[in-house]
Amino acid sequence: MVDKTLKYDGRRRGPRKATPERLEKAALFYLERYASSSENLRRVLMRRVEASARVHGTDREQGAEAVDAIVQRFLRAGLLDDGAFAEARAASLHRRGVSARGIRLKLGQKGVSEEDIDNALAALLETLDPEVEGDAEVQAAVNYARRRRIGPFRREKREEHRDRDLAALGRQGFSYDTARKVLEMDPPSLP
Repeated sequence: MVDKTLKYDGRRRGPRKATPERLEKAALFYLERYASSSENLRRVLMRRVEASARVHGTDREQGAEAVDAIVQRFLRAGLLDDGAFAEARAASLHRRGVSARGIRLKLGQKGVSEEDIDNALAALLETLDPEVEGDAEVQAAVNYARRRRIGPFRREKREEHRDRDLAALGRQGFSYDTARKVLEMDPPSLP
C-alpha cells in the first residue's frame, strides 16, 4: 500500500491549513461518502482544525466558529438531518441483529440526541411486521443468530454450544429471556 503522506522527494506531507473553504469542501466530501449526524460531522471537522492548529498554528477558536457555521448551514439546507440519520441507522442496526440497548449506545456515540434516539426506536417499532413471531428484541436476536449461525441456525451440536451461544447473545446486549427464547426456537427448514 502506498503511503499518501509522502511527497515524491520523500518528505512527509502534513495536513493542509484548515480554512473555511477547505473545511466546507471536506464536509461535503465526507457527506458524499457517509451518512452523518451533525455532531459527528462537527467532530470530524474539528479533528482537521486541531491537526491544522498543531502544524500551521491555525486559531482553534476561528476554526470552531467556521465549523459551527458550516454545520448550521448544512442543517438549514437539509444536508444534515439527525432524525432521519437516527431512523436509518437504527433500522440498519436492527437488521444486523443489534439490540435496542446497542442501538441506543451506537447512536449516542455518533452524537444523536436522546429525543432523536427515542423517536428512531419508536419509528422502528412501527415498521416491524406484527405477523413475525416475538417483539422487536426477539426479531433482532434472531437476525443476529442467523448472521452468526448460532442457536437454531447452527447445523450441528446445538446443545454442546448452548452456553457459548447464550453468552454471545448476552454480549450483544440481549436479555437472558430473549436469548433463551431464540435458542429454544426450532431450527429453520434448510434447503
